[in-house]
Amino acid sequence: MEIISYKLNQELWDLLKNPSFSIYFEYLVEKNQVMNLTNITEEKEVYQKHFYDSVILSKVFELEQKSILDIGAGAGFPSIPLKILIDSLEVTIIDGLNKRINFLKELTEKLKLSNVTLLHGRAEEMNKNKLFDFVTARAVAKLNILMEIALPYVKKGGYFIAYKSINYQEELEEANNAMKLLGSQLEKVIEYEIDEGLKHVLLVFKKIKETPSIYPRQFAKIKKQPL
Repeated sequence: MEIISYKLNQELWDLLKNPSFSIYFEYLVEKNQVMNLTNITEEKEVYQKHFYDSVILSKVFELEQKSILDIGAGAGFPSIPLKILIDSLEVTIIDGLNKRINFLKELTEKLKLSNVTLLHGRAEEMNKNKLFDFVTARAVAKLNILMEIALPYVKKGGYFIAYKSINYQEELEEANNAMKLLGSQLEKVIEYEIDEGLKHVLLVFKKIKETPSIYPRQFAKIKKQPL
C-alpha cells in the first residue's frame, strides 16, 4: 500500500476557471434556498470543498473514455465536476432522493453535459450486469458499509474510490474483512490539501477478483451486520 501526498495544485485550481463551474455554483446556491443540497454556500468554500475536492481524482487517474458510477452524489460531487473537465467520461449517478436527481437533471441540461445517466434508487438494488471502471462515494457512509454497496459494480481491474477525511485509519481497519471478501485490495492512499493545513484523502481500492454473487445484500442487512 502506497501513501502519496499532494500539495495544493495551481494547475488544477486554474481548471476551475471554466465558466461551467460558475454556472454550477450559482445554480447550486439558488436551489439550496428551497432544498437541502449543501451546508457550504460561500463561493470560495464551494470551490475548495466541493469542486477542487472532486476533481483531484483527475490527477490520480486517466479518466478519458472511462465509466464512473457515483453513489449518493447528492448535489453531483465528485462526478459532475469531473465530467465538466473530461467530456468523454461516461457518468452514472444514483441517489435515493428524487429531488436531488431532479436538480441534477436540470443542472446537466444547463451545463449541456451529455452521456450522464441519473438514477433514483438504492445502489445495492442496481442491475449487477452493468460494471464500471470507477465507482466513487463521497461522505455517504462508513467504509465497511460502502464497500459492500460499491465493489460489486466495479469491473475486475477497476477501482473503488472512497473520499474520506484525514482521520480514516479506524474505518479502514474495520473494513479489512469486507475488502478481502469482496475481492479488492487497498492499492494507495492519496492525501491532498484542499486548503492550507486542511487535508482529505482518497482511499483507492483495486478490484482484483470477482465479487461473490450474494453481494450486495439488502441495505438493512448491510447496516445491521457489516462484513
